[in-house]
Amino acid sequence: MSDDQQMADEWAAALEEAEGGAKPAELEEFDSDDSPSISAEEKRRLDAIMDIPVTISMEVGRSQISIRNLLQLNQGSVVELDRVAGEPLDVLVNGTLIAHGEVVVVNDKFGIRLTDVISQTERIKKLK
Repeated sequence: MSDDQQMADEWAAALEEAEGGAKPAELEEFDSDDSPSISAEEKRRLDAIMDIPVTISMEVGRSQISIRNLLQLNQGSVVELDRVAGEPLDVLVNGTLIAHGEVVVVNDKFGIRLTDVISQTERIKKLK
């Protein structure tokens, strides 16, 4: 078993335990006859897009401070953020909001459980 598969299995088990034993949904397999066929050229283009790296980040909150206050920050300083404790985190891909989520800890590593995924139409509205 690969390291990636083992880690995915550990995350799945931990999330199942955290959700009170919830089971993943059973999904039907799609027949290739039912799905629209794509040409070899379209598949090649899609494969090229799938390999493009993106940066995913989770944002707890933001704050605006003056440069004077920024230069006075040191170890132990506290910066107040614009979020209330318990509010969902923003999940950003290349700086664009795509979802909201909550922090989870599995095997001493942080992760995020997506609680709300922003629809494509909402993302397009925010670009305008």
